[in-house]
Amino acid sequence: MSRFDFIPIPLIGLMLVQRKTIEDQRGFLSRFYCAEDFLTHGINKPIAQINHTLTRKKGAVRGLHFQRPPHAEIKMVSCLRGEIFDVAVDLRRNSATFLHWHGEILSAANRNSLLIPEGYAHGFQALTEDCELIYLHTATYHPETEGALNVADPKLNIAWPVPIHDLSERDRNHPFINSEFQGIAL
Repeated sequence: MSRFDFIPIPLIGLMLVQRKTIEDQRGFLSRFYCAEDFLTHGINKPIAQINHTLTRKKGAVRGLHFQRPPHAEIKMVSCLRGEIFDVAVDLRRNSATFLHWHGEILSAANRNSLLIPEGYAHGFQALTEDCELIYLHTATYHPETEGALNVADPKLNIAWPVPIHDLSERDRNHPFINSEFQGIAL
């Protein structure tokens, strides 16, 4: 019996993963990852890195980050505390949904995760104070293949749920999409 429901989202390859729980009077058990279950949904790469973040301020945005080949990664994002608006942008060259974005509410309460395939940019906005996230990555971080897009890019037109109150200097200076941007070739 799988401990997950994998729900396809209109952007090809992007999936909402609902973690099922086993609960009793003591609390609950929730599985974050099982190679066997993920393999049945085409995810056949091992987890190479796990990151844990804290975002203190409601309205703060992080992103939009991605890794280019040969270090392109599948990423699964889960919220351990608080609530976020999690966004993935399809950057795959020649994709039918190129430069389309999708957002999902992830929270400690709903126990949902966003499974983001290779070739997507990722970012999120904290909808509560003190949001903690855990990220499972199929590749380790390589700064030489990192890329990013500006969260305020009008070509993406992301509908952030609340005004952006906190953005790092680094994220504020990420580039806007121009006519030379051709996406990611996987």
